[in-house]
Amino acid sequence: MTDDSDDEEGLTYADSGVDIDASEAATAALIGAAGEFEGDYAGLVDIGDQYLALATDGVGTKLLVAEAIDDYSTIGIDCIAMNVNDLVATGVEPVAFVDYLAVEEPDDEESEQIGAGLREGAKRADVALVGGETAVMPDVIKGLDIAGTCAGLAPKDAVFPGEAEPGDAIVGWPSAGIHSNGLTLAREAVTANHEYTDDYPRDPEQTIAEALLTPTRIYTDLLGPLRDAETHAAAHVTGGGWTNLTRMGEHRYEITDPFDAQPIFEFVQSEGSVSDEEMHRTFNMGTGFVAAMPESAAETVVEATDGRIIGEVTDGEGCVAVRGLELTG
Repeated sequence: MTDDSDDEEGLTYADSGVDIDASEAATAALIGAAGEFEGDYAGLVDIGDQYLALATDGVGTKLLVAEAIDDYSTIGIDCIAMNVNDLVATGVEPVAFVDYLAVEEPDDEESEQIGAGLREGAKRADVALVGGETAVMPDVIKGLDIAGTCAGLAPKDAVFPGEAEPGDAIVGWPSAGIHSNGLTLAREAVTANHEYTDDYPRDPEQTIAEALLTPTRIYTDLLGPLRDAETHAAAHVTGGGWTNLTRMGEHRYEITDPFDAQPIFEFVQSEGSVSDEEMHRTFNMGTGFVAAMPESAAETVVEATDGRIIGEVTDGEGCVAVRGLELTG
């Protein structure tokens, strides 16, 4: 990343309107008050010899980029991806998805585009679309919002334990770009001096909006190899960036060979003068999914997928060391 990005005056996620620490505190308060199951990525319900798993998520302010160019064709892919990837990180096979679309006013063209994206996302994830709900709420919604819930099933012995072990290899898989996290920071950074419809300087065949709207990669194809490897824990690198790795346990995660960050990250960083640390605390920076497993199993997983060993788990207390940074969870 850029050397001049460590300026203390650089843009931060909190400056843009999203304070991750405050968000996590509010979520913890909700869970405590409601008495909900607190799972890292999905809630598990015991149904005998299997677990029923549920995950729910949305697309966030990526919707505002789609709105700016009136193109919602990929948003449905993102909505499904953010849910199914959380189930994969738990070791659960996603099987069915329902969506919830809230709109200020009905728009057939927008709905058709979103529906097409949902169908494509479901195809990529190999899940069934089993229904949904559209709510028209002009007094509540400005524009539109979409979220969804994914259900999955897993034999009890197939669910990942959820705790990495010192000595584990860390296998990583590349992202497709920004995915669906950190868009509040990315939008503020790039629109300070550009319009969404401007040519994207790293690829003039795209607009800036098109580069930001690159759909989230779906990682359901990893589930078989990860189960075969007796994976100890996995993490979907979403909000919180690289600190997500500490959700695999309070260890030290030494990352020695991360995937290169796509050019969109360099563009966001330079336009917003964002520090290296803030970038890695906000974005996936090129690596969208990771798993911790015995080193002997890691080589087999790498051979079966497009992943590679990017580091190892060592003794420590909730820290990720990557690209010269020390990030605490």
